[in-house]
Amino acid sequence: MIINGKTDFLTLLGDPIHSVKAPMIYNPYLQELNINTILLPIEVSPEQFPFVLKALLQVKNFRGSLITMPHKVNAISLVDELSTTAKIAGACNAIKIADDGKVIGDMFDGEGFVRGMTRKGINPQGKKAFVVGSGGVGSAIAASLAAVGITKLCLSDTRQGSAQSLGNRLKTHYPELEIAFQTDSLAEYDIVVNATPLGMNDNDPLPLDVTLLNPNQFIGEVVMKKEVTPFLKAAQTLGCKTQIGTDMLFEQIPAYLEFFNFPTTTAEHLREVAQIKYL
Repeated sequence: MIINGKTDFLTLLGDPIHSVKAPMIYNPYLQELNINTILLPIEVSPEQFPFVLKALLQVKNFRGSLITMPHKVNAISLVDELSTTAKIAGACNAIKIADDGKVIGDMFDGEGFVRGMTRKGINPQGKKAFVVGSGGVGSAIAASLAAVGITKLCLSDTRQGSAQSLGNRLKTHYPELEIAFQTDSLAEYDIVVNATPLGMNDNDPLPLDVTLLNPNQFIGEVVMKKEVTPFLKAAQTLGCKTQIGTDMLFEQIPAYLEFFNFPTTTAEHLREVAQIKYL
């Protein structure tokens, strides 16, 4: 692709940014369709994030941005309107400028996660889920699981206040959903999700005691730096069905494309054209 004076751009804002895979998926797809738009990763600190985003919103060929860690929560205070999912999640991972000039925020992590497990033959409706991590991605997954009809959700987080706040938001929209913050038996849960950064680095501890898992559980991961994290490897050894972090990424991209008014496609086609490398 040749960048010229008519090239539009999207950004991916995060810190750190070295492990992101989205540019290796979006850019080959946009190039295949001869769409003169690129996705540019930008590393920006939490302190500078509001200033950078506000500046980008003034750039005429700026189409919008993907938002990744640790900015998903902070981004909600910088938009004019939020989707229902973003409100429940308390975070957003995509922003765009609407035709009327309003800045719109949405959240697709949870949708991508649920679509991925559904396509693997796991219907979450009526099941119980245990989610470790109540930050942006954990909140989004919890919100989307609630939306498709799980009956019980246990929220585990070292920051108890964060888990409690998410539980309150969920109860506002899903009053019939049973919420817990601790458990005596991990075995009662059908779905177990690591929604923390644990697993990005070689010396990270596991997000939970894997000896408490059983082969009947579906184990999900959000870390994308490695295809199979130590947590997923332990779960696979037990015979659990698992989902890698990039599955969540691929499954949410068709929704992202629609959000940004690009032609959408399937996760399978995105995998065919992607040029992912684990750096």
